[in-house]
Amino acid sequence: MDPGVVDLSRLQFALTALYHFLFVPLTLGLAFMLVIMESVYVMTGRQIWRTITQFWGTIFGINFVLGVATGLTMEFQFGTNWSYFSHYVGDIFGAPLAIEGLMAFFLEATFVGLMFFGWDRLSKLGHLFATFMVALGTNLSALWILVANGWMQNPVGAEFNPETMRMEVVDFAAVLLNPIAQAKFVHTVSAGYVIASVMVLGISAFYLLKGRHVGFARRSMAVAAAFGLASSLSVVVLGDESGYALTDNQKMKLAAIEAAWHTEPAPAGLTLFGMPNLQDRRTEYAVNIPWVLGVIATRSLDKEVTGMSELVLLAQERIASGQQAYGAVEVLKQNPEDQEARAVFAQHGRNLGYGLLLKNYVEDPRDATPEQIELAAWDTVPNVPLMFWSFRIMAMIGFAMIALFATAFLLCSMRRFDQRWFLWLCVAAIPLPWIAAELGWIIAEMGRQPWAIEGVLPTFLGVSSLSRTSLWITLIGFTVIYGTLAVIEVGLILRTVRRGPFAAHEDPQPEPGALPATPMTA
Repeated sequence: MDPGVVDLSRLQFALTALYHFLFVPLTLGLAFMLVIMESVYVMTGRQIWRTITQFWGTIFGINFVLGVATGLTMEFQFGTNWSYFSHYVGDIFGAPLAIEGLMAFFLEATFVGLMFFGWDRLSKLGHLFATFMVALGTNLSALWILVANGWMQNPVGAEFNPETMRMEVVDFAAVLLNPIAQAKFVHTVSAGYVIASVMVLGISAFYLLKGRHVGFARRSMAVAAAFGLASSLSVVVLGDESGYALTDNQKMKLAAIEAAWHTEPAPAGLTLFGMPNLQDRRTEYAVNIPWVLGVIATRSLDKEVTGMSELVLLAQERIASGQQAYGAVEVLKQNPEDQEARAVFAQHGRNLGYGLLLKNYVEDPRDATPEQIELAAWDTVPNVPLMFWSFRIMAMIGFAMIALFATAFLLCSMRRFDQRWFLWLCVAAIPLPWIAAELGWIIAEMGRQPWAIEGVLPTFLGVSSLSRTSLWITLIGFTVIYGTLAVIEVGLILRTVRRGPFAAHEDPQPEPGALPATPMTA
């Protein structure tokens, strides 16, 4: 396979995935914030809470449409750009995506119209139920997609069938209850809740700085502060749980995140800062905190965190075993009844994917030299500097969000909405959780390389037979179209914010104590 085709296919999918995830987390978080806001309206009957729900619902709707459109494009790419991936693991990978469409997407599509157009046609409780079902649908959609992605990270409940030459499901419950998938789901949706909270907090702060819609802004900020504080705390706690899941299932990813080139005596120290040196395979200028990594990663004081060098040696052993499995598969292609080949495959079959790594160097993995086996083993090490710094920036933003929402919660509890420095800080913080979320996906996907399916299918074998020209054309096309859509979305949201929650008329009941208006424009 042409390496350029592989790289362009990866780049195209990465760009569409990262673009898609600009919209998904805001949808996840705003949906449940709408449920909270409308619940207050139902319980109190105060019209202001209906206005609050409708305003944020408008922003939800703008974002929801683009999230759906970009998500469909990604699913089509599995057939157009990753056809062998779809053929090889489609029986497992396709099932959660199909369930997502049947269960979650139809649920959203059924109730989203009622949520937007049913205010005067449904009872208060009926409309609240519709809003809740939309929120449930968006989060169920994330669940099934992350079950599919979690299986790519930790392919449990499936086996290679020598008769069909494909991966097949043997235990769907194991696929659904995959610890990687469950950890990714709760961590990802919590990140979405933080993103939505920061958006609501920042726009509310903007209104307070301008002295407009003060009653609306204070109430919205109070909801965002409480919801955001709970969400930001859960992101850190559940992120720790997600990292713990790597200890048993993705040791190389964990080692790359920590730039752990060699196994340290237990408990390992946590590297706060350092400069990973790929050439010498060591971390320079490292600042370590003793014991912390061992305690976090293993939940113990006596278990080791395996280093990358030792994991590469294990990969070499698995590649050698994978050569045996590959040879058995080739025999079974010619004679499916060959019992000796079946016995060899039964012994070495779980390492077949490692044997396939050699196809990057030689047509027939059985002909690989020891030097080529060593090169293939080092291919299992992802981009260490990218992993190392992406994780630390993401974690730093995560702790900053806790501080932001804790301060917001305290000030809202004290009814101190006049702290201009903090209001400016809320506005400036709007893009930060998006940056953290995108970095999280970079860590998840780049940390799995060189695998499309961890330990099962190398990425370079999963692509379609495409030309570089066709990939460049579609890549440029996606960039232009998505760039245009992004400008339209941002424009619509800014227009909605500029018009305000009361659209053609000002807040009929402004609260006293508004900050003086400033010559700012939306």
